[in-house]
Amino acid sequence: MTPSIQFGIDRLIKDPELRRPLAGRRLALLAHPASVTADLTHSLDALAALPDLQLTAAFGPQHGIKGDKQDNMVESPDFVDPQHGIPIFSLYGEVRRPTAAMLDTFDVLLVDLQDLGCRIYTFITTLRYVLEAAAEHGKSVWVLDRPNPAGRPVEGFTLRAGWESFVGAGPLPMRHGLTMGELGAWFIAQLQLDVDYRVVEMTGWQPDAAPGYGWPLGERTWINPSPNAPNLSMARAYAGTVMLEGTTLSEGRGTTRPLEFLFGAPDIDAAAVLAEMQALAPDWLVGYKLRVCWFEPTFHKFHGQLCQALQIHSEGPYYDHAAFRPWRLQALAFKAIRRLYPDYPIWRDFGYEYEFERLAIDLINGSPLLREWVDDPAATPAELDAAVRGDEAAWLAEREAFLIYR
Repeated sequence: MTPSIQFGIDRLIKDPELRRPLAGRRLALLAHPASVTADLTHSLDALAALPDLQLTAAFGPQHGIKGDKQDNMVESPDFVDPQHGIPIFSLYGEVRRPTAAMLDTFDVLLVDLQDLGCRIYTFITTLRYVLEAAAEHGKSVWVLDRPNPAGRPVEGFTLRAGWESFVGAGPLPMRHGLTMGELGAWFIAQLQLDVDYRVVEMTGWQPDAAPGYGWPLGERTWINPSPNAPNLSMARAYAGTVMLEGTTLSEGRGTTRPLEFLFGAPDIDAAAVLAEMQALAPDWLVGYKLRVCWFEPTFHKFHGQLCQALQIHSEGPYYDHAAFRPWRLQALAFKAIRRLYPDYPIWRDFGYEYEFERLAIDLINGSPLLREWVDDPAATPAELDAAVRGDEAAWLAEREAFLIYR
């Protein structure tokens, strides 16, 4: 069966005419474990096998180019690839931005990164950083485009000025609805960069088509782009559940279904939280199924302790792509916990992505607005909804100029 969708890497491998502008130029690849072709060959190996291309270097983002560093703030070193004999530079080690010496090793950077469609996912910050470096040093950047598995929906507050960080690349909402290729064009316009930029577009991507709504279910194999991104359900929930990284509550790391839970804790009654959520905003509890469950993390928060939890099921008969709003869902869970346990220390007060002065929950959300709403006893779900809708509408209008796939 001929696949109806081709990713950017597959088109580049298949079509010599697409590669022709790369002849005689030194190439580098920015990739991670999910950077694979349709037949599951890693992009580094597939590109290195082409005799008409000269691959001289490669870069790995957070978690590494082929290996998997399990947690955040676990750095990867530079090394020489034993198979291809080229330097592999880490952009999550001693540096986050490519140095002048690294940039001297190539003329064109090929970016082949699978994103999750969420502002906090650090691969899009790395994209911004390499675009800035390329503009400064006269390098070309080609993005080999891949699907946004969360599809086109938009949700969450826009990151406020002054809240930029490695988990906040710019004034985007939490769930932005763009592909990496589209994001690159937006960054160039937003930052007014003068850079030679090209997107090797996908063919056949239909972000509104069931059952994948962003991910081509049945056509492409899911490969974890990072260690705790094991499946499509996680990708759909991530724009909400990632906020748990800014709390003392477990996001399910140390289980086989990380970042698919609204919380996990040994001292919180999950059924009571669900009942409170239903009382507060029943219209936010549509498009998915919540299930009370228990887990015992084998590492990370509450290691070895039995935790009560609420698991999100965003697949099968329970899933409504247009109705599912994971950012609001997670916000509602926080609000219910605060109402039931007013003195519970929800917010994490230790370092997050090398930021030690600002609360992690604020860094993740790009402002204190979400936390302040949770902690205000008088604030209602209707007020949060009204506050965030303006940001969402503005982003929908802004991103329109950058959409490639319609």
